[in-house]
Amino acid sequence: MPDYDDPAVEERWCAERRAEVAAYLAREKVVHGEIGEWPAWHIAPIASIWAIESKKSPGWVGWWVISGDLPCDYVSASDIKHPRDALRAIAESWLAQSEVMARGETSPELSIGPREEWPSLAPLLKSRASTLLDIADDHEVWAEDDL
Repeated sequence: MPDYDDPAVEERWCAERRAEVAAYLAREKVVHGEIGEWPAWHIAPIASIWAIESKKSPGWVGWWVISGDLPCDYVSASDIKHPRDALRAIAESWLAQSEVMARGETSPELSIGPREEWPSLAPLLKSRASTLLDIADDHEVWAEDDL
C-alpha cells in the first residue's frame, strides 16, 4: 500500500483525483470554469473535495466535487460555502439515495450503476455515506479550518 504521508505519493494521488474530476465533469456536461489545482480538502486515499470555479461568476466557487475511493459526485456551491458542508451535503444525498435504491425505486437526483445491481450497491453507498458523515462531524479532521 502506498505511503500517503509521503508528499510525492500524496501529490500523485491528488493529481489523479483532479484528472478524474475533470473527466467526470465532462461526462456530466457540467458547465464550469477552472478546477482547483489542489483539493479544497482531502484524506488520501479515501476522499477529496474540489472547488470548481463558476462559469457565470469567474473567481467564485460554483460547484463542489467529491472524488476518491468512492463515486464522483457534485453539488452546487450556491448555498454551500465550505468543503465540510459540501461533504455533508453529498453524504446526506447518498444516504437518501441508498434508501431509494434499496427499495428498488428510481430517483431523478442520482443514478448509480445498473438497476439490477442496486441490491448490492445500496448498502455500499449507505456505508460510504455514513463514513463521510462521520468525517464531516469529526471536529479533529477540520481543526485547522476552525482556527
